[in-house]
Amino acid sequence: MKTKILLVGIDGLILQTALNSGRAPMLKSLKDSGHFTGLAMDTPTLSGPGWSTLLTGSTHAQHAVVDNRFSGHNLLYRPDLLSRAYYQDQSTTTFAAAGWPPLVDPAGVGPVIHERREQARANLHRVIARDGETYGYERVDAEIATVAVFAMEKFGPDVSFVYFCDADEAGHSYGVVGSQYIEAIGRVDSYLTRLHDAIEQRVGRYKEEWLVVLTTDHGHVDEGGHGSDSPQERASFVIAKGMGRDNPNWPANFAPEDLVSLILDERA
Repeated sequence: MKTKILLVGIDGLILQTALNSGRAPMLKSLKDSGHFTGLAMDTPTLSGPGWSTLLTGSTHAQHAVVDNRFSGHNLLYRPDLLSRAYYQDQSTTTFAAAGWPPLVDPAGVGPVIHERREQARANLHRVIARDGETYGYERVDAEIATVAVFAMEKFGPDVSFVYFCDADEAGHSYGVVGSQYIEAIGRVDSYLTRLHDAIEQRVGRYKEEWLVVLTTDHGHVDEGGHGSDSPQERASFVIAKGMGRDNPNWPANFAPEDLVSLILDERA
């Protein structure tokens, strides 16, 4: 039985702030019981380049995403984690849900996650795209969580990517040292708890093996915002927790572009 993968992207999360807040018990539990690696993201510390690297296993030079406009990107030739898993084994089912359109919406400037229409028609690939830029991420993240939990419970996709941006939006609007950022972290942690519980039920019911991986694309300066090369803006992490199996034996240190290959090796 191959390990099933759930990669959760939490945009703009300062991990230590979350852990110290007391509002992220699931995040703390996963870190304490799983594999942990701190990452340093390349500059510019923006979501477009950051997620393109983390999701495709490519450097900035390789994917050519330099900002959030995605002008002149090379993503067509840099397949994402879900696509690469499918190319390895064409029975693989994949799922993605995100509220930032460039990640998953084919009508937007990306998408980083390839559309793969043929697999979608065959029910091998499901994509849920919402627009948090228009409707706000507090609302949209709640919708993403609900549909993602349903997908985990009902379908148990082989490789999934689920993305939350509520904390990043709060950081931009209010900074990262006030209560609004902490409240957003608490909401995201509640979504992690629901996803974790859904997977735990599948592990018990079907004896499946799962690997839950968490990461972020960048941090923030205290007053909110990112893009430069300060340590807090470049700070990212990887938490990887085995469920129904051992934690992965990953290096203590690796580069952001190494994450996809490490995950795929767990499926081999």
